[in-house]
Amino acid sequence: MKKFFIFLLILVAAIIVLAGVGVLLLAKSSQVRKAVVEKVASTVVDKITTSQTEKNLFEKALGFAGARTYLLLFLNNTEMRPGGGFIGAYAVVKIDAGIPTILKVEGTEILDNLSPQDFPSVPPEPLQKYLYVKRWGFRDSNWSPDFASSSVTGLDLFKKEKGTAAGDLSAVVGFTPTLLEELLKISGPVTVSGQEYNADNFTEKLEYEVEYGYVQEGLQFNERKQILSDLMNALVAKLGKDVFSNWQKYLDLLQKMLNQKQLVAYSLNPDEEQELLSKNWGGQMRPYVGDYVLWADANLASLKTDKAMERELSYSFAPTSSGQYAAEVKMKYVHHGKFDNFTTRYRTYARVFVPIGSKLISADGNLMNDRTTEKGTVEQGIENGRQWFGAFISIEPGKTGELSFKFLVAPQIAKLMQNGGYRLLVQKQIGTPANKLVLNLDFGRPFGYANPGEDKQYYGDNKYNINSDLLLDREFEVKF
Repeated sequence: MKKFFIFLLILVAAIIVLAGVGVLLLAKSSQVRKAVVEKVASTVVDKITTSQTEKNLFEKALGFAGARTYLLLFLNNTEMRPGGGFIGAYAVVKIDAGIPTILKVEGTEILDNLSPQDFPSVPPEPLQKYLYVKRWGFRDSNWSPDFASSSVTGLDLFKKEKGTAAGDLSAVVGFTPTLLEELLKISGPVTVSGQEYNADNFTEKLEYEVEYGYVQEGLQFNERKQILSDLMNALVAKLGKDVFSNWQKYLDLLQKMLNQKQLVAYSLNPDEEQELLSKNWGGQMRPYVGDYVLWADANLASLKTDKAMERELSYSFAPTSSGQYAAEVKMKYVHHGKFDNFTTRYRTYARVFVPIGSKLISADGNLMNDRTTEKGTVEQGIENGRQWFGAFISIEPGKTGELSFKFLVAPQIAKLMQNGGYRLLVQKQIGTPANKLVLNLDFGRPFGYANPGEDKQYYGDNKYNINSDLLLDREFEVKF
């Protein structure tokens, strides 16, 4: 099992320093002495750093200025949570001068089930109502779509549950199966126990082995993730042969995965955290002067159904007779799956985050539960400097569902439009694919500049129409 998390250690270095993949592979596979590791690390860091500040940061992250301890999270984005995906497993890894020591590896359910039961841990209400949990555990800790906020909560629960080295942690790093699939595209497939794992079948085959295949292997439930050890050992061995000859491909991939939020990191060191945020590597709900939209789904007891879901997020507004702007944010869900071992009806508690001052008008598509068509409640609150509206919706396999929130645009955003300019940031949820994005913004008057520009078919009216996606965070600007 521990071999699996050697790879996670490599991801720590890759996410935070972009230089450590080759160094750590060499250190682990060849058992080279500390002096050799330092020499190799210095060479690689020199190649990819552009400033002494970056070099210092990278060397600290690799443990050359003192040992560092990392909490690594497997964020399963086939079971979405606001902070990137269900935390199915974790590792605690200490790194000293580029050489790793695995302190702990296990499924999060083991930590939660064996932890002390006497500390207060009241879950957010939707987790109680739709996931039926009474005690907030580490595996459900990433309830915020802001990775730093989720990490702070997770670290608090990890410490209360007596997690290994909880008081010594330097940073939290999360990654999704999407990263592993992309790595396999570069390295090529690996074979374990006569079975091939490649970029196309990796997630599905791994989920089967973890959930069902272990029984056929004669393993106990708490041994069901043993396959990860053999699989990742094979992958690490392959990367060890390939990474130095193709290091630029791997660095490019890591940069892409960071930009697409399939890799995120949080540092307990304020200066290092600021560096991560400045590069938009921290999964932050970014501060922004202008309009803002972020939609966050939380798969609550829907197995791995997110892999079967197609989503389209739309945002529209239009002026009212009173001089305000009435807006609607809507998510269209298309369920392409069917009932099987990994797929069921999709049950999500969804929240949309918009600027403070936005006033809810109504919601549509919200359900009381997945057994009725009766309309459910709509909750609202403020988090990370944003107003949010939230509700539950369920979509049956083969069906389409829509959940929408109508509200009055915040006064400060309306004022920007009145003063001749409009800016919008639409942030993607951590771990999501390239969901569709549609804008239909009616300003009530013509505009002369837009970036990105509209298709020509939309020229000449008062509306800004865009068909895009959320592979990345997207920004838009209009001037009158």
